[in-house]
Amino acid sequence: MKQVAAVSPMARWLLLAGIVFLYAPILSLMIYSFNESRLVTVWSGFSIKWYGELFRDRQMMDAAWVSVQVAFLTACASVVLGTMAAMSLTRMRHFAGKTLFAAMITAPLVMPEVITGLSILLMFVTLSDLFGIASTRGIGTIWAAHVTFTMAFVTIVISSRLSELDRSLEEAAMDLGANRFKVFFVITLPIIAPALVSGWLLGFTLSLDDLVIASFVSGPASTTLPMKVFSSVRLGVSPKVNALATLLILIVSLAALVGWWLMSRDEKKRQREMQEALQQGD
Repeated sequence: MKQVAAVSPMARWLLLAGIVFLYAPILSLMIYSFNESRLVTVWSGFSIKWYGELFRDRQMMDAAWVSVQVAFLTACASVVLGTMAAMSLTRMRHFAGKTLFAAMITAPLVMPEVITGLSILLMFVTLSDLFGIASTRGIGTIWAAHVTFTMAFVTIVISSRLSELDRSLEEAAMDLGANRFKVFFVITLPIIAPALVSGWLLGFTLSLDDLVIASFVSGPASTTLPMKVFSSVRLGVSPKVNALATLLILIVSLAALVGWWLMSRDEKKRQREMQEALQQGD
């Protein structure tokens, strides 16, 4: 029987302090979203009126819809491009320029967002001058900019899963007559599905949260939610911002919970199938 190592009281207190440090401000924000007072730091009674005020704020709702559209499209494109890049890095062991390709993929991870946003803006200006492309700033330019930096994070997540994949499963399928495309969609894709879900959620969250890069490449009619919140907070914190933050926290937490449940279910199913295959082999 395995013996569980004892955890020292100091480690428990440090863990508790870390949890309180991270989540106490979030909990306080959620509590004060139900405050009746207009002052966000003075509790005067329970009320949900600020949620009604939030949904009646047309500019805030339009900004939220723009952010959701961009985040959804960004997450989908990042997963597709990230999977292609991860396959190239993990399966194509030797090709000319692999080191340069890997460096370019991971560059947005260490590049300051100000530099990234400015460089993408200059690229759009150049394309507009030379070819007339991206002459107007909008959802399309924000989406392209977000895909540029979120793809790096998604590629890392998928690459780590592909590097742990047992290649013998794919080789066995090809020995039985399956071509590479069928092997990818029937064998590889279901196995790396948890990583794809994780990458999609990560890309969606990063895009929804971005402020700096979107500020460079957005236009007057494409204000994102972080830009709207930042501009409103500069004039004074409104309880509507607390209500908005609470809703976002609940939505993101629900999405993460669903993603975790799907990945856990697929992992248990895969382990069960492997055990059944081993029993049949015996």
